[in-house]
Amino acid sequence: MLKSGRSVAQPSRLHSLYTSIARAISSLVLAEQNHGKLQPATLHAVTAAKQLGGPVTMLVAGKGIAEVASAASAVEGVEKVLVADDATLEHGLAEPTAALLAQVQTKRNFSHLIAASTTFGRNILPRAAALLNIQPVADVIEIQDKDTYVRPIYAGNALATVKALGDNKTRCLTVRPTAFSAAAVASSSGSSAVAPIEPVDSEELDAAKAESGHSTWVSKTAAVSERPELSQAKVVVSGGRALKNKENFAAIERLADLLGGAVGASRAAVDAGYAPNDLQVGQTGKVVAPELYIAIGISGAIQHVAGMKDSKVIVAINSDGEAPIFQVSDYGLVGDLFKILPELEKELKKVKN
Repeated sequence: MLKSGRSVAQPSRLHSLYTSIARAISSLVLAEQNHGKLQPATLHAVTAAKQLGGPVTMLVAGKGIAEVASAASAVEGVEKVLVADDATLEHGLAEPTAALLAQVQTKRNFSHLIAASTTFGRNILPRAAALLNIQPVADVIEIQDKDTYVRPIYAGNALATVKALGDNKTRCLTVRPTAFSAAAVASSSGSSAVAPIEPVDSEELDAAKAESGHSTWVSKTAAVSERPELSQAKVVVSGGRALKNKENFAAIERLADLLGGAVGASRAAVDAGYAPNDLQVGQTGKVVAPELYIAIGISGAIQHVAGMKDSKVIVAINSDGEAPIFQVSDYGLVGDLFKILPELEKELKKVKN
């Protein structure tokens, strides 16, 4: 009988090895919710998680969030929903929420932690990554494999392909919602199975409570509008500093209302007080990718273009024919916006009527 010097794995050991490899990739998506509603950006983060392969779990944190958890369980591709329901987490403060996320990861050992690259996600995930001693990768727009990602740099003028190093280390990612399609949601009348919902354990919840004394919720001031949310709107009309004052900026709002769209603004317009900060589009504001983006009186600074260049159709109106905005626009109109806007508004009213 010939004997090899190399040991031969028994079938049971091979099966165990195969199982461990198959389960190596598992993702935890941090859900974003507001007033008891699951935010659409979370659905895009789930799609990114699904591209990695392996089971996807969603973590929902807040107070009185049964409805959010139910909505999360209906998202296709989500296999389990973890719920942390406590007054400590009611307002989504960074300290307790990040501590919760870090503790859940410590106990359950997911291969990837993922959040949408929104104000909420950017506030929570890097802090949790620091608690876990992990270098996060921000603003991912493409997933090449479990360790390799593409992200924009230099205000979107270049793309960097980065690889996270270190075997068996957890990867922490924020993903740009506009770069990934939204995961489907099963209808209440459909036959699709919903994911099981289970509460986090007391140790995980205690980690959040232990960090609750570092900051205190004071208040929230938010503009109430019937217009669609800026980052999810199919039509966005944005105004720049060329509008000269807040009163003139009202023309942007009227045009957006006629088109059933959202209102945006350049950083210069926000800094000048024409529009509130939450309407700012750009690298330091919101990133949008609507079906139609109309830029009025916006020169096209790099930081603004970084937030809207993925729009399907871009229309620019500017008095300067050499303005950089025309380099990224599909249609351009050179002229005095104070003459063009009234005419445009008049024609749109005719079409609408």
